[in-house]
Amino acid sequence: MSERECSNTGCSKESCAGCEHSKAKKSFLVEQNMYSDIKHIIGVVSGKGGVGKSMVTASAANMLAEKGYRVGILDADITGPSIPKMYGVHGPAQADHEGIYPMITENDIKIMSINLLMPDEEAPVIWRGPVISNMVKQFFTDVIWGELDYLLVDMPPGTGDVPLTVFQSLPLEGIIIVSSPQDLVKMIVKKAYNMAKMMNVPVLGIIENYSFVKCPDCGREIKVFGESHIDEIAAEIGIKVLGKMPIVPEFASVADEGKFSGIKNPYIESILPVLREIKKGNSETV
Repeated sequence: MSERECSNTGCSKESCAGCEHSKAKKSFLVEQNMYSDIKHIIGVVSGKGGVGKSMVTASAANMLAEKGYRVGILDADITGPSIPKMYGVHGPAQADHEGIYPMITENDIKIMSINLLMPDEEAPVIWRGPVISNMVKQFFTDVIWGELDYLLVDMPPGTGDVPLTVFQSLPLEGIIIVSSPQDLVKMIVKKAYNMAKMMNVPVLGIIENYSFVKCPDCGREIKVFGESHIDEIAAEIGIKVLGKMPIVPEFASVADEGKFSGIKNPYIESILPVLREIKKGNSETV
């Protein structure tokens, strides 16, 4: 587009390259390194914190690994990483001139997290947004993932710098939204859904966490956070409900002990056929 044509639309010469009238859109996608061969990348997101996103990510990774798939977890929650702790994995991760090597869990899942690079796991990461975003991109470009069928990206909550970086920089094939039963959820889920839609990334489905807790004596389901509205929300925006997870004290205690590799989460089994469908639909790349 010429400068004269842009002047008719109100664009300046400086802003022309990035405006909506430009014919060519700039791609922000980064490339994996020559030592990595990742087939499918799936994001696990939430509109707010504290809904069990890392629990869902780790549960899905365990399920895929048990089925024989080669799986990795990229912990993109730089300021609140929890994946290494859940699996009992400690750094420092090894690196050489070729790149950074992920750590491996007891059930053969490759993971990379900022906690595996910090000299003190309990030290806070006090970085500004651009630095954090660049770190996430390096977890993709500089980490030697090897051959993976699935890389699950455990994203930080919300719609800020880091989720935006993941959406723009990594070739996501879909996201899974994690939520909870409160009434506020409708607005929060829609924020996550609308962000994915704006970024042209398919939403594979939604998982509700904290749906209920079972009484240890009588087995009655107690709705601690009130009645679930996830089915009606999912129907309204046209996505699948992939699971409703109760509060399971065993899951929390095992995660605290660093032994999550032994957990089988039956409440999210509907994820598997959805992810297999992605693999089937792209079989020429697998």
